[in-house]
Amino acid sequence: MEHSKKGFPEGFLWGGAIAACQAEGGFGEDHKGISVSDISFYDPDSDRRDLSKHLNITSSVIEKALRETGTKGYPKREGIDFYHRYEEDIRLCAEMGFKVFRFSIAWSRIFPKGDELLPNEKGLEFYDRVLTELEKYNIEPLVTLSHFEMPLHIVNEYGGWKNRKVIEMFIRFAELLFRRYKDRVRYWITFNEINAGRFSTFKSTGLVEDRSEHYLQDCYQAIHHQFVASALAVEKCRRFAPNSQIGCMIARLTTYPATCHPDDVLQAMLDDQYHNFFYMDVQARGAYPPYMNRFFEDNGIEIVMEPGDTEILQNNIIDFISFSYYVSAITSNSKERLAQLDETEGNLTRGIRNPYLVASDWGWQIDPVGIRYSMNTIYDRYQKPLFIVENGLGAEDKLEDHEIHDHYRISYLREHIAQMKEAIRDGVELIGYTPWSAIDIVSSGTSEMSKRYGFIYVDKDDLGNGTQKRYKKDSFYWYKQIIASNGADL
Repeated sequence: MEHSKKGFPEGFLWGGAIAACQAEGGFGEDHKGISVSDISFYDPDSDRRDLSKHLNITSSVIEKALRETGTKGYPKREGIDFYHRYEEDIRLCAEMGFKVFRFSIAWSRIFPKGDELLPNEKGLEFYDRVLTELEKYNIEPLVTLSHFEMPLHIVNEYGGWKNRKVIEMFIRFAELLFRRYKDRVRYWITFNEINAGRFSTFKSTGLVEDRSEHYLQDCYQAIHHQFVASALAVEKCRRFAPNSQIGCMIARLTTYPATCHPDDVLQAMLDDQYHNFFYMDVQARGAYPPYMNRFFEDNGIEIVMEPGDTEILQNNIIDFISFSYYVSAITSNSKERLAQLDETEGNLTRGIRNPYLVASDWGWQIDPVGIRYSMNTIYDRYQKPLFIVENGLGAEDKLEDHEIHDHYRISYLREHIAQMKEAIRDGVELIGYTPWSAIDIVSSGTSEMSKRYGFIYVDKDDLGNGTQKRYKKDSFYWYKQIIASNGADL
């Protein structure tokens, strides 16, 4: 890919992203199994900014969800009916000029329980059709193997990713896809936001805190098993799909020191190591970084490795680094200094409000410069191509005479794309950009529909009412022009 001194390179992959668990629906159809996201509930009485009850899943929440065999109160079971409307949705993405479409293949649709030896052919046939539709418009698929869609049976029967047996199940799933789609998919991601194992632990690793005697230990053991699985997936991809590239993916948690006090600066460095670099270091450098030794010692954690794990990680590093970027936050190690600052919301975690930034309706601080800072920081460290696979603004869009005037979304994306262009001029190698999301889908955190990110409006409310009809937002036409001009006309 040739990089221009002035802007985005030729062949840059503009597109958008969705996730199966938020878009597909088709709950229980064609033998699909129940996944960890299928128990995500919508609570109209809860504070929409408070993610705690949605992230801290207990045994009782799981048991209640299993008693509910329908979709009412569980919006992710319906999604936006992409399972039946994928042709229309992909056609609209093609009309925008998409070069790439990021989606996930639901593990629970291919192996309904996760531990079967033979796949569900009906599930595979659905993704065959999705790929055929993308090929019709010359849109590259960017496929995520694991995007919060682990079969719930693995949680209840095996305890989730803390059980090493899950590695074998995942690799059976991954190898099947590499073999089947080796000539149809050029870009793969192993785990969506793998650092969510510490912030959205249940959806990421299947751990249930009330079933764990040593929760923090189990969290990092589960993450280790995901690291090994990711590396083995890289090995399988290179063997069975040698013309593909495969990358890791993290939720980029960009954090600044609250003050110039050296202790705050040090805390920001530690936060970056523990929340970001640890996950990229293992997958992009092939080894646990030394700074984690102290963290594990201070927290009484001992990672159990089997013979060969070190070599598996060393020999199978990823080809590119992908990440989501929505917000930045600030940090301090002083309770006194923290007491003087306000808290705010963010992607997966709460943070300290930055007085120099404005925030979205959900309290997420808008920081376009942070994406340039993040791109430079990651690229300087690894010298590997980057792929921004999520970035966007959640907002309440108003449908007026079949139109949506989302100037606020255009402003957010314009400012971030401008900073991406600056990072490219800084020397960062960027493969592509898939904003979140291509089309309105159910919120990952609170399972509400009214927190919208897409370029395409879906007529559906938080309670599941609506026609499901699609409408083009103002941002649809704006992004179409961005793609047509390769980012030159903002």
